Formats: sequence, C-alpha cells, structure tokens
Amino acid sequence: MTALVALLLAPFAVLTLFFTIEVLAGLPRMRGGRRNRATTTSAVIVIPAHDEAAVIAATLRNLKEALSAGIRVLVVADNCDDATVELAREHGVEVLERNDSERRGKGYALDYAAAHLAANPPDVFMVLDADCSIDGPSLQALVDEVAKSGRPCQTVNLLRANRDGSPLVQVSTFAFMLKNLVRQRGLQRLAGRVHLTGTGMAMPFALFSASGQVRSSIVEDLALGLELADAGHAPKLVTDAFVWSGGAGEAGTMIQRRRWEGGFIATALRHAPRLALRSLARGDIRGLLAGLDLLVPPLALFALLNAGVLIFATLLTLVSGAGAWPVVVQLSLLTAAGFAVLLAWLREGREFMSLGALVRMPLYVLWKIPLYLGLARRGAPDEWLRTGR
Repeated sequence: MTALVALLLAPFAVLTLFFTIEVLAGLPRMRGGRRNRATTTSAVIVIPAHDEAAVIAATLRNLKEALSAGIRVLVVADNCDDATVELAREHGVEVLERNDSERRGKGYALDYAAAHLAANPPDVFMVLDADCSIDGPSLQALVDEVAKSGRPCQTVNLLRANRDGSPLVQVSTFAFMLKNLVRQRGLQRLAGRVHLTGTGMAMPFALFSASGQVRSSIVEDLALGLELADAGHAPKLVTDAFVWSGGAGEAGTMIQRRRWEGGFIATALRHAPRLALRSLARGDIRGLLAGLDLLVPPLALFALLNAGVLIFATLLTLVSGAGAWPVVVQLSLLTAAGFAVLLAWLREGREFMSLGALVRMPLYVLWKIPLYLGLARRGAPDEWLRTGR
C-alpha cells in the first residue's frame, strides 16, 4: 500500500519539485544584452482586433510614440461590428478588414496578415494585442534581439499593477507576473527557451511564414512557439522589454482567467505529454524541462489538485496503515513551493500584491473553483471573449 500511495503522489511530487526549482531559478534578475540600434531592420507590428473600439485609439496613440524608423503598424480588423476600422484609420495606420464568420479568432487574423505581407515582407513580424502598450526602448530591444539572434523572441508580458483592486484581482495579477516573468526567466535559465505568450512576441518574418498554418486555438501563440522550438528555433525571453495589459475588476478578471487558463490547459494537454516523452526518449533535457513547465497547471488549479491528492493520500495512509514517508515528502515539497512563491513576492511581487492580499491567497484558490468546474463541463473557449474593460 505504501508503494501505491507513492505512485499516486509521484507525478505531483515531480511537478511540485520542478515548479519550485523553476521559481527559484527565475528570482535573480537578468541583464539585458547590449543594444546596437538596428536601423536597417524593418518590422511590422500586427494588431489583431475584434470589436476593439473601446481601446484601439489609446493603443495606437501610445504606440505611435514608441515607433522608430523602419517600424510600422498593421491592424487586422477581424469580424468587427463596431468602429474599430474607422478609429484605426484615423490614427494613420494600415488596416486590413477580414470577415469570415466561420473561421474566427486571433490565429486566423495573424495568418491573414502574413499572407498580405508576403509580397513585401518585413524583416521582423511582431504581434501586439489591441489592449496592450509597449514603450520605445522595449520595442527597439525586441526588434534588435530578433535581428541579432534570428530566433523568435518574447517580451515580458505583464498586467498593470492595481494595489487598490480587490485582493482577488491583486492575487490574479501576481499569479500572472509569476508565470510570465519569474517562471519564464527560470525556464530561460534551465532550458534555454521560453513559451510565446501571444502579445509582445516577434520573430523573423520568414520563420512565421514557414511555420505552417497558424493555430486557431485560443492560445495559438503557445502552440506556435512549441512548433518553432521543435523545428530548432526556440523562443527567447527579452528581459529588458515589457508589454503591459490593462487589468479588470473581479468579473472581468474571471473572464480573462477563463480565456487564458482554459486555452492554456487545452493546449498543454495536447502537447505537453508528447513533448516530455519525446524529449525523454531523445535525451533532450531542455525539451523535457519545457514539457514539465507546460504540465504545471495554473497556480490556483495546481494548489487545488495538490491539496486534493494529498488529503486523499493521507486518508489512504491512515486507513491502510501504509508508511507515511510519501505523504511527508509531498508535504515537504509543497512547503518548499510555498516558500519559493513567498520569495517571488518579496523579490518581484510587492508592486502587484499587498501583504493583505498575499495572506488571502487561499480565498483566491476557492474563488477559482467555479471557473475550473465550468471548464470541465464546457471546455476551453473557442473564440475571443470580451474582458469587461
């Protein structure tokens, strides 16, 4: 019976250990590379937009301040029924209108943009979501790194801090930072690669064009990054380049998390086991680590699953009289993981989450239960969702 309990806890022990190591590896800050202004590099920032009239004007206004020579903007208005097209054109950028009620979503919009640009391709193809902002130095750092490395590159993608928001919103913003800054930094150190997060990602146009049909899932960006890495073009984190997205209230945050986490879970289930097993068979340690990273669920779900299996294993141990060491080992690993998260808050998270919100993290986990029950019943969203901006 002890062996059975150990077998039950083993997958969670492996993922909890990896999560802890990855967070600890991501705590030290990384220096940005030397930047030699790439004046000869041409780039197009593609903004896929579906009914973004509420935000597109502010996004383009801020973006124009960040642009430099050789960088232009292309808005793809995908199945829009509002004033997105008119507002974008008022700001002097190129606009493509796409109308296809059967094939909807960001992936199709990006594929449409790539086909349009193929006749006169830029050196760098960049994607920025319609509600995001990037400053001039970050934009130049991203374009320069793509030009220098020839690899897909990802900025640090963060939600704007809102210390005046509810504890649940603050914890959600912190969890986003933990995943997209600390864990991405850790994965870069451990595996020499990161995952594409969708907005603030860029790559040589030739790579994007040759990568095959753009994924139409809600997190096609993540799938594209895996596809590129498998072809020998592993994405790289540009640690001195930042893209910021606006936060939301509790209701909007729930919609955001449903979209992001539902898509992530669906993509991870499709790709992570295969990536991990294939990398293990090949002796590819970096690929194995990337697969393990994908197998780690979102923070709240990871905590719920760990708590559930630990309680079940503890009851099974008490009833059967099995040895307690598997439960003790897993409890120790969870303690270490909690300590790593605390260190991440001390190092990077205090801007995003107050101490009061930190101690309420268990409530955040409970708050997410309806979301995960909904995903279990209905699956991941299959089209763009509004986030209650």
